[in-house]
Amino acid sequence: NIFAGTREGGVYLSTNNGTSWTEVNNGLTNRNINALTVSGTNIFAGTNDGVFLSTNNGTSWQYVALRSRIVYALAANGTNISAGTNYGVFLSTNNGTNWRLVGLTNKNVRASAILGTNIFVGTEDDGVFLSTNNGTSWTQVGLAYMSVYALVFSGTNIFAGTYYGYVFLSTDNGTSWIPVNNGLPNKDINTLVVTGTNIFAGTYGGGVFLSTNNGASWTAVNEGFQLNLWITAFAISGKNIFAGAGYSDVWRRPLSEMITSVEPLSVMPSDFSLEQNYPNPFNPTTKISWQSPISSWQTLKIYDMLGNE
Repeated sequence: NIFAGTREGGVYLSTNNGTSWTEVNNGLTNRNINALTVSGTNIFAGTNDGVFLSTNNGTSWQYVALRSRIVYALAANGTNISAGTNYGVFLSTNNGTNWRLVGLTNKNVRASAILGTNIFVGTEDDGVFLSTNNGTSWTQVGLAYMSVYALVFSGTNIFAGTYYGYVFLSTDNGTSWIPVNNGLPNKDINTLVVTGTNIFAGTYGGGVFLSTNNGASWTAVNEGFQLNLWITAFAISGKNIFAGAGYSDVWRRPLSEMITSVEPLSVMPSDFSLEQNYPNPFNPTTKISWQSPISSWQTLKIYDMLGNE
């Protein structure tokens, strides 16, 4: 199923890979849809008047929170859902049942992404903020004075899309950022999406650009677009990428036309594994990698030869 959120037209659903669309707005009292996210079987819609929830594939919607707030961004990770609004960040830790204001009340929060217990948000004119404690406190972690409209993870790397064609990459959890713009035009970056090691950037007026090398270079992939190159949203479903363009268009293109290999959207390990640390011996730092078949908060404890933690 593919859901499209529109400006003033509400939500539409396609069950046949985009061939046809059906309006699914029963109960949706505000039809300016700025964001959509899925958590389990729940679909959340961020509107110009709060958050709405559908538990039945869009057949009906109910208002759940944040009345009178413009909800620009939604991100879900398990039962945690972050909402970026025109009045700061709100967080639900129980799949949308309850919400609380967790900070940045003087910011327009335009993008949100969650990785583990880390919540990243992009703001208008003030860069990226990070909370490592479920919103209790926030730290500005870069791109000050920039408007950040898109955030996306590729593994542990995080990419930020900003105005004027700038994409930035952080490989150290937001501590530092480097520009990765080779091949991008001076167009606003509205949206980013990742599939495997491939990153797509949607621009205002420049169409779609693809990087297959972690942002080191970008190539335009606009074959097929006939009119509007204002890209507002991406979705990847199966072997296709979908792009929302302008005010009323959805475009589809096979990924195989642009990239040589497509990795599964989610590859989970089959069992637990702990890798040898490197370097070994070490002083003062080392790296330890492990994999788990369960998505959860995990603790790694290290002991010396005498059994001291």
